[in-house]
Amino acid sequence: MAESSLEKRPITASFQTAEERHDLCNKKLSFLGRFPKRYVVGIMAFFGFCNIYALRANLSIAIVAMVAKYNVTNESSTLIEPGFDWSPKQQGLILGAFFYGYIFTQLPGGFLANRFGGKFLFGGGIFITAVLTILTPFCAQPNITLLVVVRVLEGLCEGVTYPSIHAIWAKWAPPLEKTRLAAFAFSGSYIGTVLSLLISGGLFSAGYKWPSIFYLFGSFGILWFVCWCFMIAESPAKHSTITDTELDYIQSSIGYTEEQTENLLPPWLDILRSPALWAIVAAHFAENWGFYTWLTELPSFMKYALNFDLQNAGYLAALPYFVMGLVVMNCGLLADYLLARFEMSVVAVRKIFTCGAFLSQMVFMVAAGYVMTPVAAIVCLTIAVGLGGFAWGGFSVNHLDIAPQYASILMGISNTFATIPGIVSPALTGVIVSDQHDKGEWQVVFYLAAGIYLGGCVIYGLFASGHRQSWAEVPTGYMSQVDENTRDDL
Repeated sequence: MAESSLEKRPITASFQTAEERHDLCNKKLSFLGRFPKRYVVGIMAFFGFCNIYALRANLSIAIVAMVAKYNVTNESSTLIEPGFDWSPKQQGLILGAFFYGYIFTQLPGGFLANRFGGKFLFGGGIFITAVLTILTPFCAQPNITLLVVVRVLEGLCEGVTYPSIHAIWAKWAPPLEKTRLAAFAFSGSYIGTVLSLLISGGLFSAGYKWPSIFYLFGSFGILWFVCWCFMIAESPAKHSTITDTELDYIQSSIGYTEEQTENLLPPWLDILRSPALWAIVAAHFAENWGFYTWLTELPSFMKYALNFDLQNAGYLAALPYFVMGLVVMNCGLLADYLLARFEMSVVAVRKIFTCGAFLSQMVFMVAAGYVMTPVAAIVCLTIAVGLGGFAWGGFSVNHLDIAPQYASILMGISNTFATIPGIVSPALTGVIVSDQHDKGEWQVVFYLAAGIYLGGCVIYGLFASGHRQSWAEVPTGYMSQVDENTRDDL
């Protein structure tokens, strides 16, 4: 379908409501036996995020087998299992190196996706990370410098993925479906972590050595990239096999075409002065602070304060990720249902999901500091992380509400700030908790996280918006791809 046919004229009113356009479009596609291409984009994005987190988490799993193990006594130490003699400090540097690269490409990634499109930036970021993952066993040496460099490069490459996916949704996701599409894709992050834990454990149980983890997940990433390149187009108008009906529905629902936004320059000053943006930043920061606090510090809290080693708990280590994946996957459907069937305002849905999740997490975060049993701690973790999934049906899609054509840039800004907790939270916990057996010191950590949740809730509740901002308005108008005779048949 020629892009030159997309002319600027007022949007036709052949369909009375967005909900009616959605229902009629899907009925037509079902009749034709054609699976909607926007759902193909959602499924492939889901598997893309599965790869992103599997590639990110594999070293955290493999490093247990990579490091030499000794039986230490008062007089000597005996080597039990050969490996690298990396100190705990060196291991922390290796694991943290990813975030030092990741934080620096968020905003550049958002700008490049806005300027050149998100397809190859999203796919390319995953592809290069997958190649570097395959090379990781060759870079693992007693001197950690080369391995740290590789991890920083992986972080730089993955840093563009979250901003660039919003550039794709800005062109592919109709308003009544953007929450479910975006949330479904994001849920792949948590499902990918579960798969990474289970598959890695299976490889070790089957007798494979630690390099197999990097080879397998790196190969998955490359295979996904090949499928992504062949199956996905930058925009509906550039897709070679999309039906006229679906193209018409997507573009008329969104209200503008790719041609109308490709030469628009971001209004940087207006963006940075927008209270709606900083509400998203506050929520994104708060959610990640609590999430990283739970998932990086819980094993130490349970091992030393509750005398329970989570590493030996098998599936329990993957349970919080699995629950959050399911919640994120389904909260998008619930949000879109409330918007379509009950005609709730966008801002009301975003605030209910985000603020409700934060207040619930705050309660269970504080409760975790007072529990006396490992089971209670796991329950608190699972409920808190699960309820936190609802926030991803709120703030994480809000960029597309307030400025869809600049959503990749806004995500780059918010995710830059949201990466800081991954660096600061573990270090700050190390300062606060000088005696890991002291539950009182752990309570300070949990109260701090609860306070940040409360702050994020208040700021988001006061300043979040569900309306397109004045600085994000675009010239409307679009030439329908379905002629009037075809419309009569719908």
